[in-house]
Amino acid sequence: MTISFEDQVAIVTGAGGGLGKCHALELAKRGAKVVVNDLGGNMDGTGGSSEAAQSVVNEIKAAGGEAIANGGSVSDRTGAKSMVTDAMDAWGRVDILINNAGILRDKSFSKMSLDDFETVVNVHLLGAAYCSHAVWPIMREQNYGRILMTTSPTGLYGNFGQTNYGAAKLGQVGLMNSLKLEGAKNNIFTNTIAPIAATRMTEGIMPGEVLEKLGPELVTPAAIYLVSEDAPNGVVLQAQGGSFSLACIVENDGVEIGIEATPEDIRSRYEDIVQMSNLRTRSSMSGF
Repeated sequence: MTISFEDQVAIVTGAGGGLGKCHALELAKRGAKVVVNDLGGNMDGTGGSSEAAQSVVNEIKAAGGEAIANGGSVSDRTGAKSMVTDAMDAWGRVDILINNAGILRDKSFSKMSLDDFETVVNVHLLGAAYCSHAVWPIMREQNYGRILMTTSPTGLYGNFGQTNYGAAKLGQVGLMNSLKLEGAKNNIFTNTIAPIAATRMTEGIMPGEVLEKLGPELVTPAAIYLVSEDAPNGVVLQAQGGSFSLACIVENDGVEIGIEATPEDIRSRYEDIVQMSNLRTRSSMSGF
């Protein structure tokens, strides 16, 4: 059965181009009414223009869909609330939030200013928190909601020169891990997409011949599934070039050394402690 979003309202942040635009267009194609949010700034977060968001809205309307543009900054609480207010004023509900907005300020940690570290964290992590917090009471009242975080291989595995970006991106996974528990009783599911795609944020990171095979539209099918009624809850899906996989945190059985354990005991048993057999996942803190 075709996944449909008829009578649903979606907010997509950073939807003026790249991944966010692809997500917004596909949601609208499948019947959703869409708030297209984009500050319209440069890749480092400076500047701002409403043109990018309005262009996507025009494209949706030309195809027979419904959409409105919003130029609020996700890193500002007022900006985050404004897109929710716009959705409620126009359509009276919010069913889907895709936290996609992001910026880059890449430098090695020794050369990075703390202002650049903080700004990136504010957009990616606090922006996701601000927007999620703004839609949360609405989704609880509706007893329905789907929230999608956007992490990155940099957050999951690391990348030289992206300490700020990596910390913020993995922070979104931590945010998801608790929201999935708190929202479950109200049918609010929170998931995360980990994309690798050719966008302006990856132009200088990967070779052109690689980017040619990584269109952002190839990530969107996973994102759309993760905000559908049939979505799982608390999953990180990696998506790139038509390939999809699960990313998760695992732990092993470990070694029981005892309450008298010394640092020397840890050193002598380290290889046993970190062996990778009998791996398992954990759904929450319960069980410790």
